[in-house]
Amino acid sequence: MTENTRASVKDQINQLISHLKLENPELLGVVRSFRSLDRVAYKLGLLDRTESYATKIPWWPLISVLGTYSSGKSTFINQLLGQPLQKTGNQAVDDKFTVICYGPENIPRVLPGIALDSDPRFPLYKISREIDKALEGEGERLDSYLQLKTCNSEKLRGKIIIDSPGFDADAQRTSTLRITDHIIDISDLVLVFFDARHPEPGAMRDTLDYLVSGTLKRSDFNKFMHILNQIDNAAREDNPEEVVAAWQRALAQKGLTAGRFYRIYDPVAAVPIENPHLRQRFEAKREQDVGEILHRIGELEVERSYRVVGKLEQTARNIREQFVPQLKSARQSWRRRVFWHDAIAFGTVIVLLLVITGALGHWEGLRFQPPWLDTVMESPLLLWGGLIVIALAALQLHRFLRKRAAAKVLRKMREDRALAEDAESVANAFEMNVRSWWPFVFTTPRGWNMWSRRRLDAVLSESHRAIKELNDRYTDPSGRRLTPTSEEESSEAQSSERRDAETEPEGPVRRILAGNRYRGAKPESRSHSTGG
Repeated sequence: MTENTRASVKDQINQLISHLKLENPELLGVVRSFRSLDRVAYKLGLLDRTESYATKIPWWPLISVLGTYSSGKSTFINQLLGQPLQKTGNQAVDDKFTVICYGPENIPRVLPGIALDSDPRFPLYKISREIDKALEGEGERLDSYLQLKTCNSEKLRGKIIIDSPGFDADAQRTSTLRITDHIIDISDLVLVFFDARHPEPGAMRDTLDYLVSGTLKRSDFNKFMHILNQIDNAAREDNPEEVVAAWQRALAQKGLTAGRFYRIYDPVAAVPIENPHLRQRFEAKREQDVGEILHRIGELEVERSYRVVGKLEQTARNIREQFVPQLKSARQSWRRRVFWHDAIAFGTVIVLLLVITGALGHWEGLRFQPPWLDTVMESPLLLWGGLIVIALAALQLHRFLRKRAAAKVLRKMREDRALAEDAESVANAFEMNVRSWWPFVFTTPRGWNMWSRRRLDAVLSESHRAIKELNDRYTDPSGRRLTPTSEEESSEAQSSERRDAETEPEGPVRRILAGNRYRGAKPESRSHSTGG
């Protein structure tokens, strides 16, 4: 690894820390804990030296908006922001993923995809690599996939929104689907929009498969909200409930039987509803569902703290409980294959030599007596030279067999569905193990030792303590704690800041509560720069 590479990673982390000091100072300690995980992952080979776990997650609440063409995604975003930032229309008006963040200027700016790909503070950092994996060379055409927009809306402070192009699974390129998968993975809230004007959802089987069926088995399924937009068009039907029922049946066929989906429409562009009772019912339902969506968005500030600490804990657990056992198992399988390959190869060579030398008449009973043997035995130079040549040939054969055995194990690891998106990093770690000087007879992976275990235990301990303190902040099962008044909150926050300035925190992750404990101001009221 070159010094430039070390400086690049360090600069990225310092840039993130500098921004968090202004935006989210409570998360500064978490960055240091992620760096502890980086050091363990570097030793194991799970992480490239040009990467950091701290740059693999978004540090601000992230809302992604997915859906079919002309399902009202952009209109909803404009309503949420209170200004017409995104283009709207009945046809597809944007074929790029648009990352929207706060900007101080009154005039929105559109920035190229490299603004996202090269900045670790934003989601989609280094996404060009993922695009290249899907289709080689497409990463150079980043601007055809991504753009960054700034918006001077107070409702956007401290949050990031990603507006996706209209989804049509049949027409999407592999690279676009890979970006969509990545966005879903890193989002705190995923709003999935469907167009109520098309009451034959069965015609969109592939879209439903991807946006519904593909998400049901996820552990974070609760972050998805399925929204039936432009439901005002159903008021024209003799039985408007049938439109909703048709969508419910379609979603149920894809496995979405629990929960519900939300019914909304744009009141400005709504179809006039002549029947006053029907209009009142539609408006009341819209107000209720929009209110729930906005409430969920408002709660993301709290969910973000849990998500970041949860990601820290999950990464540490994955290394200890999943990746290291996988590497141990892979090394054992590799060693068995190498032993068998060596036995077969060297056994075959010995048998061939016996057959050939026997055919040449070099054996007298059980005694090997070729004509040149006496000459070799009388010359130490020839004897040792021959032994060295034989040893080198045997070593080269063994190295070749090691590579062959490793290739089979690597192929199996990369196809392991249990590892999912981590399969490549674990495979790279295994490849480093079999290429390195690490002794062949050891089953323990290179880099896994008492130092690594203690460091992971320390990170897990800090993450557990941070979760407990977050729970103490937001819950009170006994009901004994009195709700502090605004003045008490402000006083407590100031006292806490003074205590933090005078004493050092017990652990790096505990800094997460520096900004959450009795927060006196809403996220929107903090000073923000263009980045967040």
